[in-house]
Amino acid sequence: MHPSPDQKSDLRGREAAIASAMRYIEEGGFKSDLAQLVACRTETSKQGDAVQKLTYLTDLLAPHLARLGFSVQVFDNPDAGSGPLAIYQRIEDTNLPTVLMYGHADVVPGLDGQWDAGRSPWKLEQSDNRLYGRGTADNKGQHWLNIAALREVIAARGHLGFNCKILLETEEESGSPGLELFCETHRNDLAADVLIASDGPRIRTGRPTVALGSRGNFNFDLEIRYRDSGRHSGNWGGSIKDPVIRLAHAIATIADDHGRILIDEWRPEKPSDRIRDLLKDCPILQSNGVSRMDADWGETALAPAERVLAWNNFAVLAIKAGSPERPVNAIAPMAWARCQLRFLAGLDPESILPTLRAHLDANGFEDVALKPARSTWWRGTTTNPDDPWVQQVMCSLEKTEGHTPDLIPCIGGSLPNHAFQGIVGMPAVWIPHSYSDCSQHAPNEHVRIDLCLSAIRVMTGLFWDIGQNGEEGERDAY
Repeated sequence: MHPSPDQKSDLRGREAAIASAMRYIEEGGFKSDLAQLVACRTETSKQGDAVQKLTYLTDLLAPHLARLGFSVQVFDNPDAGSGPLAIYQRIEDTNLPTVLMYGHADVVPGLDGQWDAGRSPWKLEQSDNRLYGRGTADNKGQHWLNIAALREVIAARGHLGFNCKILLETEEESGSPGLELFCETHRNDLAADVLIASDGPRIRTGRPTVALGSRGNFNFDLEIRYRDSGRHSGNWGGSIKDPVIRLAHAIATIADDHGRILIDEWRPEKPSDRIRDLLKDCPILQSNGVSRMDADWGETALAPAERVLAWNNFAVLAIKAGSPERPVNAIAPMAWARCQLRFLAGLDPESILPTLRAHLDANGFEDVALKPARSTWWRGTTTNPDDPWVQQVMCSLEKTEGHTPDLIPCIGGSLPNHAFQGIVGMPAVWIPHSYSDCSQHAPNEHVRIDLCLSAIRVMTGLFWDIGQNGEEGERDAY
């Protein structure tokens, strides 16, 4: 069957929009715009940067989006002391589908002075195929690529063919305090048919990834305190409790010596056949085709990708006792550990500490104190892989790149996806534009230019297809 003249015209329009999007990167437009975003020091941990966060939303993004026909609303965070949020909207026709996009303007600390070759985290610098700077991968570069793709569709078609809302927050790196309450309060303002957003890494660099949610994240502290100061190990050793030994044995009841979770309530159901089928060829944690996973660690009955993307994980992030820098011959007075549970949809984060309390008490560790490490947490989420929006995204990306994207039930990390999927209520599709070796949260954060080219291709094609499909009312045809 040959395409009709109208179909040929639309195909040419799609191809022209994608070609223009690629020139935006190849001719330096993306680099120039991203440099301005990186230069805005929106470090999440510094209250003094509240002005920079507001500047990012109002002075950097708002003018660009206003030129694309978006209205702009900036809001105070309902969590006192946390950074602002903004909603940008372009409503073309209430009968058209509505896409909600999300990104975060805040970045982790720049770690000035620790970058290679004397680079500054706040000055974008290119070296071969890489653009270095804080926020290039997490998350300024990713949400800006999506905005640029919207611009290319509007420029080529004259309109989007769907309604678009964009939510930008400035506290994601601190756990998104206030975001869920904001979404509850502004549920109608954020209402949409689907969330399409970008964060995190692709599974493999040469193929787009479509992620349907994220694992939840709950950080908590374990502490044993027996006395106010240390006691000489020669005079007191063997006669008083050692909190370090006690804490080590307490942790050993949570996970065994191969990292396998021992608390039944923290162990999810085994992956379904549908999920196992999605992940059977997923090359998780590979570099140049070689796995970097430890074969004997974790839930070894599961396939490598299933351990990260279809299971829960307990980790000890830090542990301290005594004076690690200058050990002395004394029994430490206390021991402390910061721990973390990454978990799938289905585990209520409010049950985590009560379950752990009961478990430790049952094993004779009533002396271990528990407390959450922060007041907010992210829930585990996922979207049905057979949802029509998921299928539309998969078909569009395959149409653009010529091969089937990797489809995964969730990313291994955590995102505030519950605010959209659980509170506002919509399927969620995440299309990450980075890769696992991007050095996010570390010195030398960067994006790869070849991945940016692929990202803007697939996003321009996707937004073009959503607009065409929305106007024709044939989304189910995908």
